[in-house]
Formats: sequence, structure tokens, C-alpha cells
Amino acid sequence: MKRPDMTETRIYVIGNEKGGTGKSTVAFNLVVGLLRAGQSVGCIDLDPRQATLARLAENRRAFAGRTGTGLPEPEAEIADGPEALDRTLSALAGRHDAVVIDTPGRPDPAARDAHSHADVLITPLNDSHVDLDLIGRLDPGTRDAARPGVYAELVWKQRMMRASSGRRALTWIVMLNRVRQVDSHNTREVRELLRNLARRFAFDIAPGFGERTIFREMFPDGLALMDLRQPGIERTLSMSHVAARNEVRRLLDMLGVPPV
Repeated sequence: MKRPDMTETRIYVIGNEKGGTGKSTVAFNLVVGLLRAGQSVGCIDLDPRQATLARLAENRRAFAGRTGTGLPEPEAEIADGPEALDRTLSALAGRHDAVVIDTPGRPDPAARDAHSHADVLITPLNDSHVDLDLIGRLDPGTRDAARPGVYAELVWKQRMMRASSGRRALTWIVMLNRVRQVDSHNTREVRELLRNLARRFAFDIAPGFGERTIFREMFPDGLALMDLRQPGIERTLSMSHVAARNEVRRLLDMLGVPPV
């Protein structure tokens, strides 16, 4: 595949080889944040069975047609396998300012291929030692990272490949996601361990999204938090909605996506 010109198209990959971390939620809110900032966006769903990101885009189109609401929409595609990904990415990168790729929560050849194209890799994690183990295998006694986890090794290989080919460095961002609002000893410990792993494996830590029902409630209409102030979208903003919107805004700020 002829690689897209990275100075023109920014490629975001939402990746983690573990399911249930909210990757599609992050991907879709990033897509809408980029659209609201005036960018043209393509998105690729690499999980043809669940196709959550593609379904969100489909629901969004249906909502806009049903209500007459002028929503900015991405060009959404499903790619099944590495060859389909390469073809789809080449096409979308030629038409859009940004491409967002949502990967499945399992080891997958197309997902690994997607990592090789990423300018920005965003890895959502649950506040769990099981999730941390994918990044750093912790010594049971000292809780220090004894060696890289399987996912950190994957990212390291991609970084070395990019460096050897003269491409600009991959930006890796890890975010604790689906965190419950009640603080706990486990969450505090996971946050501290994550900070240690960030120094060891050279990634940035982003504010994550809380465990809020609003993210699930908007699925049928294909709406995201950055949509809720648009005229024609009848949603009463509760304090939880405002807090969730601020969480999304903090992530967008960290990525350099300007406000609406």
C-alpha cells in the first residue's frame, strides 16, 4: 500500500487487545469532536461482527434524516482483514483530514496492521491490574514492571519500524476508562502503577471517561457528547451529561483538537 501523506491526513488508532474497555465509545466521541472542529473525517471499523463504530455512524445518519437535524457525519467503512484495511485507509486518507480506526478487543492481524499506520495511538484501559498486565508485567512483590507486557511489545515494535523507515514518531496515549465515580484503593493504586509504566514505556496519560449511562443512551441516535448543545437535539443536560462532556473535551484538548 502507498502510505498516505501523514502531513495531510492524521491517523488515529484506538487500540487494545482486550475487550470491554470502551474503545468504540472513545473512537466515536473523537470522530464527532474532530467533525465539530471543522475537519473532514473518515472512520474504519475493524470488527465486522460487532461493527459498533459503523453502527453508530449508521444510526447518526438515520437520526439526521428522521429529525432534519444537520449533523456533521463521517465517512464510515468496515474493513475485514489487512488487505481490506489497506485499501480502505488509502481511499479515506486521500479524501479526509483525519481517519479514526477502531480495532477489535482481541489479537487480530488487521489490528496489528492498523498500529503500523497510526500517528496517534489511544489505548483505553479499565482500572484493573489485569488490563495493566498487557502493558507491564508487574513483579508480585515490588509491583515494579519486571518486563513489557504483550501489548507494550507490539507498540515498541511499531515504533522501531517507524524509526527505521524515517517516519515521524508514534504518539502513544493511555487512558483509564469506565472508571466508577466512587474512589477506591484499587483505582488509586492502578493510577500510580500507570504513572510508573508511563515513565518506563514512554506514553502519555489522558483523562478517561467515567462509567456513565449517557454514553450508552445515545447509541440508538448515533449522538456524541459534543452534539448535545446543537439546536434541534432535544436533550436536557444533567450534571452527569455536563461532566461527561467535560471528560471528552479534556481528551480532545490533549490531542490538540480545537473547540467548536
